[in-house]
Amino acid sequence: MNSNLSPINHNPNRRKFIGQLGLVAGAAALLSTPFAADAVTLTRPEDNMTVGQIIDLFMKQVPGAPFPNTVDTLKSGNRDIVVTGIVTTMFATIGVIEKAISLGANFIIAHEPTFYNHADETTWLANDDVYQYKKQLLDKHNIAVWRNHDTIHSLKPDGVGLGLLKQLDWVNYYKPETGNLLSIPATSLSSLIDTLKKKLKIEKVRYIGNPAQSCQKVLLLPGAAGGKRQITEMSTKKPDVLICGEISEWETAEYVRDAQAKGDKLSLIVLGHIASEEPGSEFMIGWLQQNVPGIKATHIHPGNSLSFM
Repeated sequence: MNSNLSPINHNPNRRKFIGQLGLVAGAAALLSTPFAADAVTLTRPEDNMTVGQIIDLFMKQVPGAPFPNTVDTLKSGNRDIVVTGIVTTMFATIGVIEKAISLGANFIIAHEPTFYNHADETTWLANDDVYQYKKQLLDKHNIAVWRNHDTIHSLKPDGVGLGLLKQLDWVNYYKPETGNLLSIPATSLSSLIDTLKKKLKIEKVRYIGNPAQSCQKVLLLPGAAGGKRQITEMSTKKPDVLICGEISEWETAEYVRDAQAKGDKLSLIVLGHIASEEPGSEFMIGWLQQNVPGIKATHIHPGNSLSFM
């Protein structure tokens, strides 16, 4: 749910696809590697590779994983299912499941919950017809759904953040020593919003600030970091603008409003949770291309659940 572009840990076993490069060079190599297109068909087939083997392969590249009390568990299916195709997505919606079926894919790697709560606890949904419909659809087609949340966020830098930097063409502005505080060429808040909407294909964003304000120091917190963290980082890092996924309106927005009343030049841009973290699912396509050659991998964007009038 939340993302943090923390400094890189120079460990040669950290991730095979970073290799033996230095701190900054290693990150640059990873970030500059083009992600695969929406659908990638690779040439070397993987004979009888299972869901569990792919999960284990990813977790081996993150020190400490699997983590205790993690939400990164299978939500349907089992580890022994032989993978015929993979779909990466932010949410394993019914629409995404149906597309996976049409593609012949039986393994969905989702970033967020499948069953409407953080832990995917389903006892309270036992008699709910929407839950039952979705569960039966997955069971009928023997589809495994694995949530990759805690693990991808624990990469250094954060895998979701890497995907977002790539999509925004902000790779060169990332510095390990400053993490999620980026220094971009000075631009107006209005122009910055236009860039974000274009690059992330967002119809509208919510914001606080003077459209003419100059923005250069950008605090990037995709996902739902929470009000305390958002406010604490604004207080200590003093950005011109916070770009985040979502907020509690009674927390972060009110802090920024009061900061402006105090005279601070601080702005806020709220992208939406899906828009800010979906690039992490594209990051996974790149990882699959490099680590699981031979299996067809497709990124499916779930779209925004909310519409604008």
